[in-house]
Amino acid sequence: MSPKLLWTIVAVLIIVVGVAAFYAGMSMAPTRTVTTTLPGGGVVTTTVTQTVSAGGQAWIPPSTIKAAWVYVGPIGDFGWTYAHDVGRRVVQELYKDWLQTTYVESVTADQLPSVIDNLVAQGYNVIFTTSFDFMENTIKSARKYPNVIFFHCSGYMRAPNVGTYFADLYQAYYLNGLLAGALTKTGQIGYVAAVEIPEVVRHINAFAIGAQEVAQQLGKNITVHVIVIGGWVAPDKARQAVQTLFQTYNVDTFAFTEDTPTVIQTVEQLYQSTGKQLYVFSHYSPGYTYGTDVVVSGQIVHWEVIYADILAKIKAGIYTPYNLQNVDYWYLMNTGAVDVGAYIYSNGSIMYINPKFVDQLKSIMVTDKVTGQRMSVYDLFMLRMQEFKEAPLLENIQEQANTHIYETVVGLKIPPAKPGVPEPATNWTWNVAPVFDPFTGPLTFWNLSNPSQLIQVPAGVRLGHDDLWSMQYYLYPVVHRVGAI
Repeated sequence: MSPKLLWTIVAVLIIVVGVAAFYAGMSMAPTRTVTTTLPGGGVVTTTVTQTVSAGGQAWIPPSTIKAAWVYVGPIGDFGWTYAHDVGRRVVQELYKDWLQTTYVESVTADQLPSVIDNLVAQGYNVIFTTSFDFMENTIKSARKYPNVIFFHCSGYMRAPNVGTYFADLYQAYYLNGLLAGALTKTGQIGYVAAVEIPEVVRHINAFAIGAQEVAQQLGKNITVHVIVIGGWVAPDKARQAVQTLFQTYNVDTFAFTEDTPTVIQTVEQLYQSTGKQLYVFSHYSPGYTYGTDVVVSGQIVHWEVIYADILAKIKAGIYTPYNLQNVDYWYLMNTGAVDVGAYIYSNGSIMYINPKFVDQLKSIMVTDKVTGQRMSVYDLFMLRMQEFKEAPLLENIQEQANTHIYETVVGLKIPPAKPGVPEPATNWTWNVAPVFDPFTGPLTFWNLSNPSQLIQVPAGVRLGHDDLWSMQYYLYPVVHRVGAI
């Protein structure tokens, strides 16, 4: 047995023993009975374990959980904040027998402490702060209110009463990139970026990696031009950025991180006024209705998947104000919190690709770089999407900061129960991660803080959670940073 395999098995055993010990301890804790009325009128009676804090005080989940969401933008932005508020409304309806919710919109980082003060004064015992900019003040407020549960979205600072969570879209951006590389005629692709935090940078890179994968095979030399507009809700600057990319850089394909439909609407207007076929990929919410002639696909997030899990665990006494320091949701497409598409139908099914472009994508042939199989770009898109969604072991370790290191494991083998005695299971392979990931070398990047410095990712090396979470470098030589406006 190789040392690497032995270490992997030992690490997994440590996790199993730790989980067993946790539940053993929980079995010794005090319990209470909870009666839940289901939406259809049925009743479920459950015995709930009360969690004991480090100080020995039993923590009993409130009979009514009052959860508040604090938003950086307006709920009508149809982007980031809109998607979070859809999630809030889903869980409000799902858990309406014991959950009460509210929200505060268009809050700045400086305003956050006073907003939290007001929410706590009103009796809210769970507070979701939904902007990276809220991170430090969330931690400060959590120290002030140690018995209130906080969850901060997109950050990395935690505390006993502060967990973190994120539904990351890099896989969806890569899938969109495959389509962009196939469709662009000029080879000039534009990206309107709100800010250059690691979240946005890795999404730009994933999009560029997908576009380059297809474009190279089709003999296209592509460039992804990035304009930074300095705000999450900045429709005027977003419009200006699209015009600049179109007029100055001959861009015909667009993606963006800005929380309004402005980029889509502007691209649609350019298509109508010039007659030139342009392409755009929507962000966070399905944008097809804003540009039926130009929206190809997009990224979709279902925050309700995370909110439903967090709130259920608070209600069950699993999450308390004393044990969240390692709770860190990093949900990808395998969880259902992230999807790809242009439109959601009333029955919940998704238009993955605008029908206007399907036949064209089915006619463009490429080679799958993993298997060597010849297939259409449409089929490659569908194959990769299926691979991203089929990672059953991955979700088990996507909620804890100290288990993210196992999220890239593929090709796990187990030894026989009896040494030297073959058995079927020893020939099987277990994959924690999807079999393919776009951030697998060979890749070359250039450093944002020192553009002359190149960063090499060797062939076969897959970047992990911490690499992606702190990413501050762009794909070389594909990504061109135009500048800020």
